[in-house]
Amino acid sequence: MMTLFSTKAMLKITLASFLPLAAAGAPLVFHRAADQPVTAIDTVTLAPAEFSYRVAGDFSRGRMPVNAPLVRSRLSSPLVIMKTEVSEADFGRCVREGACRTIEQAGSLRSDVPVTGVSWEDAIAYAQWLSGKTGEVWRLPTDEEWVFAAGTRAKDDAIETDTTDFSQRWLAKYEQESARERNGDRRPRANGSFGINENGLLDVAGNVWEWTDTCFIRHDLDSKNRPVGEATTNCGVRVVQGAHRSYVSSFIRDARGGGCSTGTPPDNLGFRLVRDDRSWLKRMVVRAFEQLKPAA
Repeated sequence: MMTLFSTKAMLKITLASFLPLAAAGAPLVFHRAADQPVTAIDTVTLAPAEFSYRVAGDFSRGRMPVNAPLVRSRLSSPLVIMKTEVSEADFGRCVREGACRTIEQAGSLRSDVPVTGVSWEDAIAYAQWLSGKTGEVWRLPTDEEWVFAAGTRAKDDAIETDTTDFSQRWLAKYEQESARERNGDRRPRANGSFGINENGLLDVAGNVWEWTDTCFIRHDLDSKNRPVGEATTNCGVRVVQGAHRSYVSSFIRDARGGGCSTGTPPDNLGFRLVRDDRSWLKRMVVRAFEQLKPAA
């Protein structure tokens, strides 16, 4: 996968992804299977292919804000991603088994409606629980993987202006935000309400924004859009993707009540997961299960 950053910088970002949970007292463990089976997981497998990717984060040149670089990227292996967002019912099973925090929910939990009102930390907890239940590795997609899977539903958040004048860019950003359509009914809807994209995923860029595992960064660029120095990385804020890209604090469950760094807040926060079939991750899961086995 193409990246703007050095291997060392990316390693720092990857390690930093796990620190907020550890600091919050949520150790990275895999929960053993209980009596409730997991609903069959419908996935879509996408073969690697080149695509255009607008890098997530804030970028500047000479202390003036500029659009993030647009790069050509290619996934290094097939992407196996959930066809639908994780449902209320499936998340409810994780709650009943004590692996996920309770969410505010009126009425019965439905299997055809995406769970919402969940934070990045909630999504990580569910991914760990599901990995333990299935013996597979489930995780949040990166922003880059999400854009690839979203296809034509992914929105480019570049500001349509050539000027670097701060006031003019601010006005262009304001017009961009104002032009975004807002649906009067913001309640989560049944699966398929927002259609299917060309990759076979349902409800991409609907009214549920999906957590990714990508940290928020700030980076300086030179005159050729190349990064200067190392990025400032904040993994307490994660990228969420939906009708537009946004940045939300990892503990926030409802972005409309606060937690967005800038821009129009997402209507609802939910997620879908990626199954990671890389062999080294499988070995990690096996080792985790071995540690959880009761002594003979």
